[in-house]
Amino acid sequence: MEHLFIINPQAGKPGGLRALEGAIRALPVTWQIAYTAKAGDGERYARQAARQGRAVRIYACGGDGTLNEVVNGAAGYPNAAVTNVPMGTGNDFLRIFGKGSRERFRDLTALSQGVQAEMDLMECNGRLGLDVVCAGVDARIAEQAHRFKRLPLVRGMGAYVLSLLVNVLGRPLSRPMEVEMGAVSYTGPVTLVCVCNGRYYGGGFMPVGDNRPDDGLLEALMVGKVSHATFFRLVGKYATGRYRDYPQLIKSYQGRQVRLASADHRPLVVCVDGEVLRTQACTIRLSERTVNFFYPADLDYRPAMEGEAAGKMAQGQALRR
Repeated sequence: MEHLFIINPQAGKPGGLRALEGAIRALPVTWQIAYTAKAGDGERYARQAARQGRAVRIYACGGDGTLNEVVNGAAGYPNAAVTNVPMGTGNDFLRIFGKGSRERFRDLTALSQGVQAEMDLMECNGRLGLDVVCAGVDARIAEQAHRFKRLPLVRGMGAYVLSLLVNVLGRPLSRPMEVEMGAVSYTGPVTLVCVCNGRYYGGGFMPVGDNRPDDGLLEALMVGKVSHATFFRLVGKYATGRYRDYPQLIKSYQGRQVRLASADHRPLVVCVDGEVLRTQACTIRLSERTVNFFYPADLDYRPAMEGEAAGKMAQGQALRR
């Protein structure tokens, strides 16, 4: 088994890189390190390693963007498995493993000896995602947060808070879109659309608390036009997975494909695991490719399989067959 550490040296706090390098050198495994210098490097390194055909574990050392690149490079290769060593601000996908999971994923010994599971992937206009694809005000907040991080003294969650204030208080919440998701076919003002393979995004929002990334289904939520007062009244409920309490405001869908298009000729801002796309239209579908994801053996990403969640899992497995 080979172990490849793909490190984004720009991620994390000062001193974190040196500590990571020391932990890698202490591992009793065959390891290599590759450093990213520009966008696309992580995907290229991961694909090169996976194409060799030998069993390889690939560690995306950085934030959500680094993990997304590594996933896109290793997807579809059964000999390869990926994971995330958290050095970024969000590392949202890791939240499905429970409280304290970030620290466990920093334990390289436990991680290198961990178990793995085959995870579904979403495809959005050719880009693969493991966690969440969103479009609307939440995607615009994520896009602006990336820009605010470049300002002096603005880092991490501060950039998201600043972006939220600008995009929610300073601009219209909704934009005209065409949305098709199952029986829902809608054209009109849309505040947000969120398509989940994982459960968390945006630094801790959990719109669908019982979703699983291996059940063969995507879960999508759509919020139409709402007032600022309604937005602030419901955002906490949305963030904690209570969408079923508000069916008149939040439309939900479980399936394999969602289509979005701009209805006013302005490009949509779409985020795939935090990576920003601008497009007039996109189709988000369950990909034919999957990716192996490894994690410490004492953790579990699966929510309690009771009631509706168990039925959703059975439905997804039937669709896969």
